[in-house]
Amino acid sequence: MRFTQCPPPDLTPWERGGIDRLWTETRALNPAAFDGPLVVALGTDRVGPGPSAVRWATMTYRYRALRRLRPAGQVPGSLFVTALVPTGSGLVIGRGSPVTAAPGRWTLPGGTAEPPPAGEPLDTEVLRRHAARELAEETGVRLDAERLRLRGVTRGRRFGSLGFHLLAPVTPSARVRHLHAGSCPVGGGTVPELDGIALVPAAGRAIAPGPSADHLAQTVDRYFTR
Repeated sequence: MRFTQCPPPDLTPWERGGIDRLWTETRALNPAAFDGPLVVALGTDRVGPGPSAVRWATMTYRYRALRRLRPAGQVPGSLFVTALVPTGSGLVIGRGSPVTAAPGRWTLPGGTAEPPPAGEPLDTEVLRRHAARELAEETGVRLDAERLRLRGVTRGRRFGSLGFHLLAPVTPSARVRHLHAGSCPVGGGTVPELDGIALVPAAGRAIAPGPSADHLAQTVDRYFTR
């Protein structure tokens, strides 16, 4: 894939005021929320037999409030990464803790991509490094980014979010549980980003009970069927 940086979408004064108001409400409910930079997906283009081109821009976390202010088709989607960690008992998934944007939701370890330093391109190598960092922060499993390989890409139906899913080497389930138990809390607090982990077995491909990320069932099913 090729990645092309574009300007962020234009906002009306009404939208800017609504974003600031909703961000104030978010911070009141979750003081740990951080308005850091992130990458949004503006769309994809494919011309001929060559690689797909991903249009992206830099915004900050508060602009996700556009999902409450615009029709879904006019909202920039997230560009995120996940790590698929196979064990002898199944793929590792985690449940978002109360300090996350989606508490109680099951998902693969990962997160929204962050923009590269100024002057550097966004490419699969950057996404690989980001996935390795998210995996270490959320589960305690640390590995060289070069050991992750792109397994697949998903596109959200509602906002067009793009998920880049990278496969990690097999890790014993006991080691994953041990490392997660010692993983670091979020922002120096007392709560980890994933307050629980589970293993999705190949037999039946059952997902843990409760809400789950849109991409989870599709990505897990693809992994086991391919």
